Amino acid sequence: MQSKLTTDRLQLKIITSDDLDDIHHSHSLPETDRYNTLGIPKNKATTEAIVQQWLHQQRVEPVRHFSWRISDRNNQDFIGLIALHLGEERFRSGKVWYKLLPSHWRQGLATEALTAVLNFSFRALHLHRIEAGCATENIASVRVLEKVGMQREGSKRKVLPIRENWVNNYEYAILEEDWKAMYN
Repeated sequence: MQSKLTTDRLQLKIITSDDLDDIHHSHSLPETDRYNTLGIPKNKATTEAIVQQWLHQQRVEPVRHFSWRISDRNNQDFIGLIALHLGEERFRSGKVWYKLLPSHWRQGLATEALTAVLNFSFRALHLHRIEAGCATENIASVRVLEKVGMQREGSKRKVLPIRENWVNNYEYAILEEDWKAMYN
């Protein structure tokens, strides 16, 4: 398993149980919950159950789920999370999601982290397609997805349960050939 990815400013490391406090803090912030389907956890035990599920998924061979802690490369401060979940092997596809602490928004860090995960996906895993979705009102996430070369393929009406409301979702994807055209 690829346990660490690095960029100019970031280090992405596979999460461990030691990351629980940082993950719980990030999941508990109303700002990060604004477009998140998980909702704010009732307590730390709720977050721990989610983290334990991620850890279990990462131990299953072959690994089909990667959840990384995003940290500042210089001081290792927690910035957020990013994950890649692989689909059926024959389709060579995956789905990504990310969440950053509000203090790290608007600095290009989500774009940098997502670029690293896409690079890993296409170069190391030889995937064909990576997908992502975001609430239609989440303009910042739309910008990140488009900056890395993902194309909007459509939308779904009232598919995301967010804060007891159903909201619309944009569907994005990037193909291996798109990635190669941009980065080779």
